[in-house]
Amino acid sequence: MRRWSHYLTCMMLLGSLNFVLPLIGAAQPPPPRPEPNLDKTLSPYFFVKSDHPQVDKLPLKRTGAKVTISGVIADVQVTQVYKNEGQNTLEAIYIFPASSRAAVYAMRMTIGQRTIEAKIEERKKARETYAQALAEGKTASLLEQQRPNVFQMNVGNILPGDEIKVVMNYTELLVPEDSTYEFIYPTVVGPRYSNQTAETAGTQDKWVANPYLEEGKDAPFTFSFGLTINSGIPIAKLTSPSHNIDIEYTGKTSAHIGLKESNQTNNRDVVIHYSLAGDKIESGLLMNIGKKEDFFLLMLEPPRRVAANMIVPREYIFIIDVSGSMRGFPLNVTKALMKDLLGNLRSSDFFNVMLFSGGNSVLAEQSLPATRSNLKKALALVGRQRGGGGTQLMPALKRAMALPRAEENISRSMVIVTDGYVTVEKDAFDYIRKHLNKGNVFSFGIGSSVNRFLIEGLARAGMGEPFVILNDQEAKSQAVQFKEYIESPVLTDIQVNFNGLKVSEVEPLSIPDLFAKKPVVVFGKYHGTPQGTITITGKTAGKPYQQKIRVSEEDITTQNQALRYLWARHRIMRLADMVKLSHDDKQVKEVTQLGLDYNLLTDYTSFVAVDTEKRADGKPQHTVKQPLPLPQGVSDAAVGGRMAVAKSAAAPGQPHRMTKGARRKGISRTDLMSAGSPALQPAREAEQALAIPKPDKLKSSKLKYSSTVLVQKIEGQMDKAQVEKEVSRYRNYIAHVIAKEGISGWYEIEIRVDPQGKITNIEVKKDSFKKRNLKAIITRLISRMKFGVTQDDKEAKIILVIKTTR
Repeated sequence: MRRWSHYLTCMMLLGSLNFVLPLIGAAQPPPPRPEPNLDKTLSPYFFVKSDHPQVDKLPLKRTGAKVTISGVIADVQVTQVYKNEGQNTLEAIYIFPASSRAAVYAMRMTIGQRTIEAKIEERKKARETYAQALAEGKTASLLEQQRPNVFQMNVGNILPGDEIKVVMNYTELLVPEDSTYEFIYPTVVGPRYSNQTAETAGTQDKWVANPYLEEGKDAPFTFSFGLTINSGIPIAKLTSPSHNIDIEYTGKTSAHIGLKESNQTNNRDVVIHYSLAGDKIESGLLMNIGKKEDFFLLMLEPPRRVAANMIVPREYIFIIDVSGSMRGFPLNVTKALMKDLLGNLRSSDFFNVMLFSGGNSVLAEQSLPATRSNLKKALALVGRQRGGGGTQLMPALKRAMALPRAEENISRSMVIVTDGYVTVEKDAFDYIRKHLNKGNVFSFGIGSSVNRFLIEGLARAGMGEPFVILNDQEAKSQAVQFKEYIESPVLTDIQVNFNGLKVSEVEPLSIPDLFAKKPVVVFGKYHGTPQGTITITGKTAGKPYQQKIRVSEEDITTQNQALRYLWARHRIMRLADMVKLSHDDKQVKEVTQLGLDYNLLTDYTSFVAVDTEKRADGKPQHTVKQPLPLPQGVSDAAVGGRMAVAKSAAAPGQPHRMTKGARRKGISRTDLMSAGSPALQPAREAEQALAIPKPDKLKSSKLKYSSTVLVQKIEGQMDKAQVEKEVSRYRNYIAHVIAKEGISGWYEIEIRVDPQGKITNIEVKKDSFKKRNLKAIITRLISRMKFGVTQDDKEAKIILVIKTTR
C-alpha cells in the first residue's frame, strides 16, 4: 500500500511539463500494460496547501541570523527551529542560501536538553550515517552543499510534538569596494531553470525540484536578523538598500543593527553597507597562531584612479536575459540599467546587444559604433521585451564569444545581465576560463534574491567585476559605478614579494588585474619568527607602483581563528574551479581532505548530527519539502505558472483546496480539480471547430482519471520552452475529451515541423486507447498548434506523450 501511495505522490510531483487530475474516491492501480518512459524534467513547482486534518503541518517554524563583524571578518550564526505539529513522524527538507564566500565550519542539533555536535564526514558516508540513524529510530540532521551558496538541511525522525533546533556557523571575509563594505545575508533560493530529467540529473541538482509559494505570499516560517559591527576605525555611514533598519550605536567604532519590519521579510537578501571615517579601509596584516599551523591575511589599499582620457577604446557586448523569471520587475530594472549603461558609452566605443531565453538573437552580427542612432536602435530592441521562456545561458554565451571583434587591438568586455536562475554555473565558469582571450566578463544580477554564486563566479572567471541591483533606484548608481570601473586604469603586472618572512601555500596563486579602488588580498601560512617586509609591485597607467608593509610580532594574535577557515575556503574554491574544468580524482581528494582537516562544508564533505537515543520505530516517515517564498519582485512565470502539488499538499483521494491565488487568476474549482494547473486561455478556434465542452460542463463521474500531456523529446533545434508553452494551451482540452470517453490509456505522437514552425505531419506511433473518434479529435487539436521557427533552419520532430490512468 505504501508503494502505491508513493506512486500517487510521484504522479502529483510531475513538475514543469505535466499537470495533475486529482484522484477522487478509492485509488486503484492502473491496468498492466507497457508504458512510455516519461520525461520527468527537473523543475520548481507551486505548493498547494491543504487543510485536511490528516496532512502534516509544515515543520520549519522560524529561522534567523546573528552576525558579528570584527574588522574585515564576519562570523554568522544561522538558527533553524523545526516543530512537528502533525500526527506523523516527519523528515523535513529545507533548501536555503548563504554567502558564496561562506566557510561553514560548525553545526549542532538540540533536542530538549541534549545538544549534539555535528561531525564532518565525506559526503557519501555522511548520508549513509544519516540514513542508518533514521532506520535505527534516532533523530538526525544532515547539512549538504548543493552549490557554494545553496545548502540543503535534512532533519529526520521529528516526532509529533518535537521542537528541534539546528545551528550552523560560517565566516567570510569582507572586501571593501570604493571604501564601502558590504555584508549580504541571503534569505531565499530563487527557482532554477533546468532541462535535465530526474533520472539524468546528479545528486547535487535534484534540489531544483523544490516547491514554491505563489507570488506575493509570505513564507510559513518567521525570520529574524541582528548584526553587530566592531571596527578599529570610527564608523562614518551605515545603511541598508534592502530593508528598513534600526541602528543603535554603542560607540564610535561599534553598532548594532536590527530590522524594523515584521519578521515576514525573508523573500529578499538583507544587505548592509557601511563606510569608515575618512574613507579609510582596514588594510594591514593579520596573523594568527594556531595549534598546528600559523596563518596570515594581507589587505592593502590599491592606487587611486587616474584620468579617464588615458583609457583606450573599448568594445562591450551586452548579454541580456529575457526569460520568464525576468518578467516584470527584473526586466523593468534591466531596461533602466541598459538606458544608463548605453548612455555612458563614449563615441570611440563599440557595442552589441544579445537577447537570450530559450533561444538567442543579436542586434548586429558585428559590434556597432556607439552613435546616437545605433544606441536608439538598441534601446528600442530592449524596450520591446516582455520576458518568457526558459533560460538557456550557454548557447548565448558561446555565440557572444564567437562574435568577431570590432577592431584588432581593442579592449573587449562581455556584460551579462540576468537573475541567474539557471543550473549551468559549472559549464559557464568552465567556458569563460577557457576563452579568457575573448574578453573580461562583468555580470549584473537583477532582483531581490539573485543567484550570487553565478553572478560572482561569472565575473571571477572572466577577471571582471560583479554587480547586483536590488531595485530600479539602484540601476542608475550601479551603472555609474560600472562606468567608473571601466574608466579606471587597472593595476597590472601585480607581484607580491616576501622579504625575510617564510611563507607557503599562498592564495591566490596569482593576482589578476584590478579595477577601481579595491584592495589587494593575500592569504597564506607563515613559519618561524614573523619578520621582514611584504612588498606589492605593479603598473598603473603605465607607471611603476609599489607598496610595502613591515612584519612584526605585534601583528600576531590568537583571536583570528577565522583565518584558517578563510584560507582553506579560498583554496577549496580554487581547486573546485579546477575540478569543474576537468574532473581530476587527485584534486577531488585534495578538496575532500581540506574539508575534513579544516572542518569545512564542501561539495564532497557534509555535516551530520545523530542523537544518542532511539526515539522512533525506524519505519519510513513522511518527507516534507519546505516550500519557499518567491523572491521579491519575481513573478509566477519563474515557475512556469504551473500548479504541481507538493508531497504534503493533500492526502490521497482528497480534493485540493482552492487557493486565493487560483481564484485571483480566474480559475474555476472544476479547472483546478481537472487539471491541477492554472486554466490557460483555451484555443477558441479549437473549441468551436471540435465542439469540445467547457470544463464546468463535464460530469463529475468522468473526473476519475489522472492525465498527463508532456513533451517527451525534441529532435532538432527548437526552443523547448516555447514548444511546452504551445502544448500547454491545449492540455486542458486534451484531458477533457479523454475524460469524456471514460477510458484510460496512452498515446505516443510524432509531430514533424518545418523550418518556419508549421506542422507538416502528425503520426500516432503508439495507441492503447483504440478509439478512432478520439484519435481523430486529438490529432485535429494538435494540428492547430503553432510553433516558432527552428533555430537552424531545418526540420524538427516533437514526440508528445498523452497518458490517462484511472
